[in-house]
Amino acid sequence: MDAYDKGLLKARLNRALRRQKIRALLLIAPLLLFIMITFVIPIGQMLFRSVENGIVSNTIPETVAALENWDTTLEDLPSEEAFEAIYRDLFFAAQAKVHTRLGSRLNYEQTGTASLFRKMGRALDDIGEDQVDALEMAAPSLEQSETWAQIFLANDGDSARTNDILSTYSQMIESSDKVELALPAGLSLSSIALEQLPKTAREYAKFAAFVHSVDGDSPAEEDPWEIVLLTLALEAPSADLGAFGAEDAAALNAAAGIEIASFSFKEALIAEEEDWADPEVWSTIKTFSGSITSGYFLTSVDLQLTPDGVVAQEEDQRIYVTLFVRTMIMSIVITLFCILLGYPVAWLLANLPMRTANMLMILVLLPFWTSLLVRTSAWKALLQNQGVINDLMVWIGMYADDNRLALINNATGTIIAMTHILLPFMILPLYSVMKTIPPSYLRAAKSLGATNWTAFWRVYFPQSVPGIGAGSILVFILAIGYYITPEIVGGTKGVFISNRIAYHISSSLNWGLAAALGTILLVLVLALYWLYDRIVGIDNVKLGG
Repeated sequence: MDAYDKGLLKARLNRALRRQKIRALLLIAPLLLFIMITFVIPIGQMLFRSVENGIVSNTIPETVAALENWDTTLEDLPSEEAFEAIYRDLFFAAQAKVHTRLGSRLNYEQTGTASLFRKMGRALDDIGEDQVDALEMAAPSLEQSETWAQIFLANDGDSARTNDILSTYSQMIESSDKVELALPAGLSLSSIALEQLPKTAREYAKFAAFVHSVDGDSPAEEDPWEIVLLTLALEAPSADLGAFGAEDAAALNAAAGIEIASFSFKEALIAEEEDWADPEVWSTIKTFSGSITSGYFLTSVDLQLTPDGVVAQEEDQRIYVTLFVRTMIMSIVITLFCILLGYPVAWLLANLPMRTANMLMILVLLPFWTSLLVRTSAWKALLQNQGVINDLMVWIGMYADDNRLALINNATGTIIAMTHILLPFMILPLYSVMKTIPPSYLRAAKSLGATNWTAFWRVYFPQSVPGIGAGSILVFILAIGYYITPEIVGGTKGVFISNRIAYHISSSLNWGLAAALGTILLVLVLALYWLYDRIVGIDNVKLGG
């Protein structure tokens, strides 16, 4: 065979192998896609919440920018610019009804922030009320919504700057209402208005785009928000209004001619809510203004991110490290108890006649036919001070009636209940491995002079180790994730970290902290799995065969 034939044969072989790989890939593609969509992607998104923090920068973008150069180490409040920015950001956020979400996020870091933002949402319309009233009295034509649209919107306006303004707030609308923030088709902000009245044009653009995109109305038919009127009242006196058309200039000149007393956003906000005079509120906003944060992970290990750096939580709030340690220790203890109780049961099932073993196997599987909640509630009735177990012990005289054992609402109750619940998960792997061990091995060892214990320990037990490994991994993984049983029988001293994860997901709605706790728990499990592989060897884990 010459070189040409060898090359042709090799090419054909490669094509055949490639076709086989493609066919194999297509065969598993539906299952792989299903796993990606229903398992990998949702878990990945949930874990990403442990570092995601876009709600602050998306909801108050102007405030975040205004606080960039503010020195948090000083006790002074930020500048007037920051107070004006928070007012403008919160006004739009209140219209989009996301200001309370922002308050809830910051409330995780500083208690009281949620109520501050909630109260401000109701008080924003009252800020600058005197200036707005003066503007409406001096320029009655500005009470007509068509006048505002004529002044600030144009078919040949500055679309680039308009899009820049709206893009700053688009994330907030997209995340809440799933709509695109935009002005009516063909319209953009007037170039003249952007040059002479930039702040008013910015606020009017936000108003007009919101009315059009979210409410589905025409800006020319809706009265502008109070923030637009206040901004014009403050900006018109110092603006050059000669570039506007005669009709527009008349209305604006009337607005520019009113006498307005000095106005301060700082004083106005503090007058409404005195918490704005607390530098810690502003420090919290700046500290957590980034789109990515380590705050959730720090909280998960009883630390806290502050403007001064990472510090320890208050002593009465350090609970998570204790819960992680408790979860790991109690899960290991439950696993050991399952081994001690499950091993002899599995040995008995594997060595009894088939008919008898099958009857006893029904008793092992019987708990699976009963609700987990029912089994846990039954243990609550059995373990309480006036329960069946304590009554029996008092009746047989093991201890006095006034010296009953505390078996419920503590770690003891959790260990007892979870050992019973998880015991079948240890018995079944052990049984499947023990059934594959030939009884002749033990008889051969005894015939060679070994005692019963030596034959068991040197011959039988090593062959059952793969079942112990499989059952241990199964029980341990299930144990660290249980939260219903510890919640019912564990009290305050028997709950696991999974109970706090469930609490933050369903009650406090602090999904970021729940995701961080879940991520740490996942890393700990993987580390223990790696350690188990190094010591025992994952190849020794078998379910029979």
